[in-house]
Amino acid sequence: MSSYLIVSDATCDLPESYAREHNLHIIPMTYLVDGQDYHGDLTLHDFYDKMRAGSMTTTSQITPAQFVDYFSDLFERYEEDIIYLGFSSALSGTVGNAAVAAKMLKESYPDRTLHVIDSYAASLGEGLFVHEVLRRREEGLSCEDTAHWAEAHAQTICHYFTVDDLNFLHRGGRVSKATAVVGTMLGIKPLLHVNEAGQLINIGKVRGRRSSLDWLVDRMEAKLSATGLEEKTIFIGHGDCIEDARYVASLVKKRFGVKDKDIYIDYIGPVIGSHSGPGTVALFFVGPDRTETGR
Repeated sequence: MSSYLIVSDATCDLPESYAREHNLHIIPMTYLVDGQDYHGDLTLHDFYDKMRAGSMTTTSQITPAQFVDYFSDLFERYEEDIIYLGFSSALSGTVGNAAVAAKMLKESYPDRTLHVIDSYAASLGEGLFVHEVLRRREEGLSCEDTAHWAEAHAQTICHYFTVDDLNFLHRGGRVSKATAVVGTMLGIKPLLHVNEAGQLINIGKVRGRRSSLDWLVDRMEAKLSATGLEEKTIFIGHGDCIEDARYVASLVKKRFGVKDKDIYIDYIGPVIGSHSGPGTVALFFVGPDRTETGR
């Protein structure tokens, strides 16, 4: 395997066990619950329970200084080049701060390369992108070739998701208060997508939870109608609603013939979950592009 480091940030929502197994470095990100920093002591189930109970959550991006400290430490410990795959620039200034840090580090480490790549992705969509990039390193691609592959293929990571409670999107400024109140009363579930620019956009709505979960797989089928499912690995994220995630997985297996071993289900972490809320279910897969014209 080619020798270089691949780094991402906590918004990729890949757990420590995955990182250890795949030699992935993940930079932690700060989140607060009612102003308290739990330093990872809060389980994800408890985190979402606190949100359900009305706790306020806040997040912050990684600063240039924090990136400098983190990358410097990696350069000193491993003496290898680095590919950093960052949270969508349309949703956070984090990847921009990483680029600033890379310029600052060039003087101290002139013989080393630090590639900063915008994933235009979030949560396990970013995680799936990281997973695909790691595969290229495992296949023996050089650092430069892997970085070029990542830049060329970021747009193939498709994101579709729905939330169970519009009030959390309202708190994050994604929908108006009136939309949240009326939509909740009528059981309206938004249908969301992360577009080519890495922006979160609403592309439709349905009435009822089960209909919104069915839509995720319907949309996947429509997206792949021309090409079919060429890459079998599927990631599904959930905001403390594992049974709903398993239901979506069962539909994917039935329609596309995907095996259990190729479906990865895990929590949406606190940084993303602070904005999407409990009950979020997200489906991520490799497709031809992210172009989306709506329903």
